[in-house]
Amino acid sequence: MSLDRFSAQAAQYARYRIDYPPELYAWLLPQVGGRSRAWDCATGNGQVAVVLAQYFREVEATDLSGSQLAEAPALPNVRYQVATAEHTPFPDEHFDLITVAQAVHWFDLAKYHAEVRRVAGPGTVLAEWGYGLVQTGEPALDALILHFHNETVGPYWDANRWHVLDAYARLQFPFAKVHRAYFEVRKEWSAAWFLDYLRTWSAVANYGRQHAGADAVLLVAEELTQKWGVGERTVVFPVFARTGVVH
Repeated sequence: MSLDRFSAQAAQYARYRIDYPPELYAWLLPQVGGRSRAWDCATGNGQVAVVLAQYFREVEATDLSGSQLAEAPALPNVRYQVATAEHTPFPDEHFDLITVAQAVHWFDLAKYHAEVRRVAGPGTVLAEWGYGLVQTGEPALDALILHFHNETVGPYWDANRWHVLDAYARLQFPFAKVHRAYFEVRKEWSAAWFLDYLRTWSAVANYGRQHAGADAVLLVAEELTQKWGVGERTVVFPVFARTGVVH
């Protein structure tokens, strides 16, 4: 069943996690025939639902974390509900588009796929995407980030995490007319902002739970800030996406 790894840091998640590039939606939306209803599964703080609301008459946005949903912006055509990916309150054959951003690796795939098939209408498109480890282009800094990811908090990642690093290559996608695409998200961040982004990692939250609330980011903060330098620098997130027709 889906795991909740983000309720505790919901406010930080809403502030410091990236949104997704316009190019992704420009690639996705022409594949979708209808514009009546979309379901954004595992919506978190509603990043994707807010964009879909510009194109669909109704958007259903679900997440298993009520804390995350509390951070989502209210819109007249978006309804937020607490629900898992594997069991929803929606009618059969209900949606034109189903989206899942940076979350499929947490699901029970067999049950999730069964639910997708149940609520999808004829021609419904399922779109899944995520992003890999951030890079700065500075070798010493990227090596430090990689060491923090793999070694410092490496033991605190759930096993599901590794599916993100290989762009879901080992997660089944048994649907028709599959398309794949790759994008980048580029941000200009200060060292302080980047450290707060690290605090949204599920491994950092798991570390805190197992070490009486200790902040794992402090183990790397001084060295990272020194290597980062004064002011902002560019960070790049590699985004991967795949779509398929459910029925």
